[in-house]
Amino acid sequence: MKYMKLMALVAAAVALAGCKSNNGRNLLPNVSGKAGEVLVVIEREQWVGNLGTSIREVLADDTPYLAQREPLFNVSNVPPGSFNSMFKMHRNLLLVNINPQNATSGVVYKSNQWARPQALVQINAATEEEADELFRGASAIISEYFEQSERDRIIENSKLYEEKKLQEPLLDLTGGILHFPSGYQLKKWTDSFVWVADEKQYTTQAVMAYKFPVRREPFSVANLVAERDSVMQVNVPGMFEGSYMTTSTAVEPTTRSLKYKGREFMELRGFWEVHGDFMGGPFVSHAFYSPDGKDIIVLESFVYAPRYDKRQYLRQVESILYSFEWKKDEK
Repeated sequence: MKYMKLMALVAAAVALAGCKSNNGRNLLPNVSGKAGEVLVVIEREQWVGNLGTSIREVLADDTPYLAQREPLFNVSNVPPGSFNSMFKMHRNLLLVNINPQNATSGVVYKSNQWARPQALVQINAATEEEADELFRGASAIISEYFEQSERDRIIENSKLYEEKKLQEPLLDLTGGILHFPSGYQLKKWTDSFVWVADEKQYTTQAVMAYKFPVRREPFSVANLVAERDSVMQVNVPGMFEGSYMTTSTAVEPTTRSLKYKGREFMELRGFWEVHGDFMGGPFVSHAFYSPDGKDIIVLESFVYAPRYDKRQYLRQVESILYSFEWKKDEK
């Protein structure tokens, strides 16, 4: 429940940020900076002090369920005196405004302030200690706000260069659609399973969809993993005879309840591996009720990139899950 409340707060922050956006945002320049970067505008002495430590502990924490250590975000610092027009174009900004004369204290969320699509969080405080307290109190919302902003950019780009022919298999199975960017191709389509992937020489990003009848405790870790393993054994073979995808038991998967754009779902996050082979990587899935309440629909994304860091690959393919929308009947 706490995660659903978190996502509700993030949604509220995003909505409020949109209301505070520049009315001429469509005329704004495109953002700068690399995907996954957050620029923190703060005085140097505060950056190396307790406040900077708090910020790095949250935003540069390890991304969960990756084989190697990778930060949630690549965080860098620029002092306010150097925060010029070039830096104002950055995609993700955390502005720390510490001034004893500040009329009010708090955390403000804005979008498209100086560029588009931009996510900005501003902390207003009278002292460094108060700013640290404000950041820690809102740290989960701030982190998710930047995370969802990254996803939204990916979804927006996916819709610009979309493989629309891939909507049909998902619509047939789930009653809804996903937005796949150019490069994804259909690998398998049956009455109960869909597999779409972008396969390159050294990387694979894939999305799968399946469903199963509602049973007791359908969203428990044990049930979701059991259903997953059953589906993968039948539908996702490995390179060698008798090999197939399964859920790794080296690290136990975890779940959390989320709500995004009115759709409630259970996120399952963990590692996959291939029985009978040495392949593996991270996966994340969203499980939710079908419209008639009789089935559980599962949308899953996974990454295979043994030569590379995986944070951005996973973020890209996970964003496709967040693009899901129920197909409305044409009037």
